[in-house]
Amino acid sequence: HVQLVESGGETVQAGGSLKLSCAGSGVINNRHCLGWFRERPEMEHEAVATFIIDSGRKVYADSVKDRFAISHARTTNTLYLQMDKLGPDDSNKYYCAVSTRRDCELLPRDSKMFAYWGQGTQVTVS
Repeated sequence: HVQLVESGGETVQAGGSLKLSCAGSGVINNRHCLGWFRERPEMEHEAVATFIIDSGRKVYADSVKDRFAISHARTTNTLYLQMDKLGPDDSNKYYCAVSTRRDCELLPRDSKMFAYWGQGTQVTVS
């Protein structure tokens, strides 16, 4: 049984930092992309940051470049999102996701490429 569990979301003041974690359990074979997403009214999920395992490439949304950093700890199978200089527009529920599609590197920000999802953790910036 595969499970992704996010943690680390809380209320923080503007300009502050948070570090989100996503712990994975169960076996997911052939993981190719790991991502953090958040909700948007006009789309199901907006990609915030994606880590392409095969190449090590990291892809970020323009709105979070130079503020957020995605990382992955292989030994603990934990995905992280370091969030700095947070602003009110960053308030949202953040989800981690896993793609087993090799071609996820071509569309690393497309939520349809990701089959496994956590339940989300709420970030509120006041």
